[in-house]
Amino acid sequence: MSSANETNHASLPRDARLPINRCNLPAVVLGGLTYQRHPSPLYLDGVAELHADLFRRLAVVEAPTARAEVFRDYMTVHFRLERPEEMGFTGRRKSRAKANYVRMIRGWSFDSDSREGAVLKGWVESRFGLMPRYHAQPLRDPSGEAYRRYLEMRSAGLYGTNALESQFDLVYAYCQREIALRHPGARHVTLYRGVNRMADHEVLAKGTGGEHVILLNNISSFTHSRERACEFGDYILAVDVPLTKIFFHCGLLPGVLQGEDEFLVIGGVVDVRLSTI
Repeated sequence: MSSANETNHASLPRDARLPINRCNLPAVVLGGLTYQRHPSPLYLDGVAELHADLFRRLAVVEAPTARAEVFRDYMTVHFRLERPEEMGFTGRRKSRAKANYVRMIRGWSFDSDSREGAVLKGWVESRFGLMPRYHAQPLRDPSGEAYRRYLEMRSAGLYGTNALESQFDLVYAYCQREIALRHPGARHVTLYRGVNRMADHEVLAKGTGGEHVILLNNISSFTHSRERACEFGDYILAVDVPLTKIFFHCGLLPGVLQGEDEFLVIGGVVDVRLSTI
């Protein structure tokens, strides 16, 4: 039987989660250590039903590259990405109307503490109930100045866009469908993250041999290549990531992310193996 201390380490802290979300599992479950070890499917509310036509189209296409084109075309047409005026846009700053899912993911890749990063962290907060823990600085107090700046950046990133968070919903659903097709029966993938200071991470428990339990930010970048992770820090975190927590990866839509073999991973409490270069 687990001790009370081990149970606490396995749980998602109360201040890191919302009481409600928009998926089939509560944040306290999907953000806990037990979920990392024994994941089950995650579904965003209403996405499959609202976009059944997309998934019917994808079901008859065999080649991954062709499915990617079907997905891109659907997004362009459904969200009028090339014709924002058809969705009611009347402003002068067309650059905001063109701030679509592709630009947001690329912006994250350049700087996860950017306005685009705030929008993605806000989407995870809204859909999965996992609170952001870091955006340019630690976010521990929802009434504090750091959290206020994060909210301002999130609002500025969403302003003048067309259902940007709904676009992310479809990106996640498409990613999960592709992962299931390309890796049938798989539940985890080992990913790596290079860091310079473990003090920047919320370590909930320390074990032997570099084993730690940490609380990740609600979305973080990882790589499939340990060698690539070494370029980003002196310490390497190795995590067995549930496939259900992958929001996007570099091979999903060709041309969106370049290099780095980057994966965008939804957070929570995880076991990590810490090593040095």
